[in-house]
Amino acid sequence: MIDLNKTYLYRMTHIENVPHILLHGITHRNSPNANPGFTPIGDPSLISTRDIFQLDNGKLLGDYVPFYFGTRTPMLYVIQKGFNGLNPTPAQDVVYCVTSVQKIIESELTFVFTDGHAVDCLSTQYNQHDVNHLEDLLDWQAVKSINWKSETDLDLKRRKQAEFLVLGDVAPIHILGFVVYNEVAYNRLLEMGLPKNQIHINNNHYFAI
Repeated sequence: MIDLNKTYLYRMTHIENVPHILLHGITHRNSPNANPGFTPIGDPSLISTRDIFQLDNGKLLGDYVPFYFGTRTPMLYVIQKGFNGLNPTPAQDVVYCVTSVQKIIESELTFVFTDGHAVDCLSTQYNQHDVNHLEDLLDWQAVKSINWKSETDLDLKRRKQAEFLVLGDVAPIHILGFVVYNEVAYNRLLEMGLPKNQIHINNNHYFAI
C-alpha cells in the first residue's frame, strides 16, 4: 500500500513569494491572507480557463490551490522557456513548495485529486474517500516520467499532469520543505530565514538552461 507520508505534492512558485509563504503558508488568491505582492509565474490564459472550469462537485477549479504529484511538468517547461506569451523565468527563481498527501489529510482541508490534467475531459476526479486507493488510480510511471512526448502514447502528457487540489490555505506547519535549482537559490532561502534542513537542491527537478 502506498505510504501517504511519502507521497509528495509539489507547488511551484516564484522565489520572491517565499517570505509570505513562511508567514502565511500557501494561500489562495481570494484568501484573507493572500499575498498583496504576489509574483506570478503561471500562464494567464490557463489560469482564466481554470477560474471558470466547474468540477464534478459543483465548485470551480479556480477555488482550489493546485499541486502536482511530480516534477519537471509541462507547465514548468512553459515557465522556464517563456512560451504562451510568458517571459522566461530562470530556473533558480522557481521554487517547489513540498508537502505530502498525509500532511494535507492532517490539515483537515477539503481536497480533490485527478488522474490527469484537471481541465482535460479525459481526466477523472476523485474525492477524499478515494485517497486510500491513490496507488491504483494514478499512472505513477507517467507522473514520474522525465519526458512526456510519445508517438505510441498520446495520452502520456495528460496523465503526467495529475493534480491534487486543496480548498483553502496550506499553513506553514503543513509544508515539509522547499526544493531549489542551485546554490544561489539555496542561499537566498537561507537569507529569508529558512533552516538548512528544509531546503534541498535538486536540479533534476528542472529543465536544462
